[in-house]
Amino acid sequence: MIRLLDFVFAFFGLLVGFPFLVILFVIGLFDTGSPIFRQERVGRNKKPFTLVKFRTMSKDTASVASHLASSASITKFGHFLRKTKLDELPQLWNVLKGEMSLVGPRPGLFNQEELTQAREAQNVFDVRPGITGLAQVNEIDMSTPELLAKTDREMIDSLNVGNYFKYIFMTVAGKGSGDRVKP
Repeated sequence: MIRLLDFVFAFFGLLVGFPFLVILFVIGLFDTGSPIFRQERVGRNKKPFTLVKFRTMSKDTASVASHLASSASITKFGHFLRKTKLDELPQLWNVLKGEMSLVGPRPGLFNQEELTQAREAQNVFDVRPGITGLAQVNEIDMSTPELLAKTDREMIDSLNVGNYFKYIFMTVAGKGSGDRVKP
């Protein structure tokens, strides 16, 4: 049921939001010259996939988790995108392709070994990663791998259609602070 909801919402989100996505893309061209950010992430069953987002940091920023990046790397437009969570919209493509879900554990990087180990211990990789979830609406990020993996497992065990909509609504309503970066 959730995969069907993911597909329907991603399809119509991309279709209806296309003009808005184009506007953000064009503004991003002026901001960084390369508005789309692609990065290999850890997917379901630890298979790699390429996550797509709007770029919020300068192009020369090191490929590290957001909590390890410097806030000086975030562009002016990037601050706006992160604050409004609009940088996540291109991930609807990942959802449509079946690489992600709207709700699930945020996909980590392969170089985040501590997080990967904590998630393996909790069997978090049994499900598709998501755009939002319990950890995100409770402001738990990848800087606390054990807590994040435990929270991801809690979400997986209790995920139903009601909680699916709850986490989406909470995210759209502004709950959670998004990816944190060093000041």
